[in-house]
Amino acid sequence: MSNKTPKRWLGFVQEHATIYDDDLIPGSKILAIGDAPQSHVNLAHPEDVFYEYLARIANHLQVLRSPEKPLRMLHLGAGALTLARWASIAYPASSHVAVDIERELLDFVITQLPLPANCKLTPLVADARSVLAEELAGEKFDVIVLDIFSGPEAPEHLTVPEYYTELRESLVADGLLFVNVGDDPPLRFTKSQVAAARSAFNFVMLSSTPEMFTQRYPGNLILTASRQEISEDLVQRCQDAGPYPAEVRSGLDLDRFSKP
Repeated sequence: MSNKTPKRWLGFVQEHATIYDDDLIPGSKILAIGDAPQSHVNLAHPEDVFYEYLARIANHLQVLRSPEKPLRMLHLGAGALTLARWASIAYPASSHVAVDIERELLDFVITQLPLPANCKLTPLVADARSVLAEELAGEKFDVIVLDIFSGPEAPEHLTVPEYYTELRESLVADGLLFVNVGDDPPLRFTKSQVAAARSAFNFVMLSSTPEMFTQRYPGNLILTASRQEISEDLVQRCQDAGPYPAEVRSGLDLDRFSKP
């Protein structure tokens, strides 16, 4: 690795964060923690979202919320702030709060990967649960993106039904929660998160590639939750929006998937 590659030691996870060029896409950068790529950003075209799971969130949001109205978005788990950059184009005049427990990571990303000029973002160094009751107490958001989970190793206090209730209370009445769930077969953790979300929200759907719903492969699924029901037509439009191949389950279809 070149000595010119930006690198920062992260005290919480005891790993180095590095940022390097994506040689396949001009103007793009990859953020890695340790040896694992974590985020991808296209500095030249922030409206392009490369990673499939983030593109799925972006596509769902564009189906469920009109671009005419700015959004107030909370990002729990900052990464390289890919969705905040994207939303600065897709939802102009939106505002963002990005929360990460790694103090060094937020500073590193913002310094090395400057945000678009019109991206209004407030960074906070905090725990993704306590921040709701402390720094952000009483504040409401149109959209919350929780991008911390990595299967059963996820911090337990961020996986329990009580946390989903707290997330619900931090949303406006028609707000949306998106959770990136990484899991391995037979997806027991994913099922536990569906149950936890259903304990707090009136509507829950799960989306990924069709192969993930066979429960035979590791990967990422996107959990979408709302205090209000989402029509079958909009659910179908979320599936049609991709990225492809795409499958979205809600209602009885999600019931069948969620059985032990």
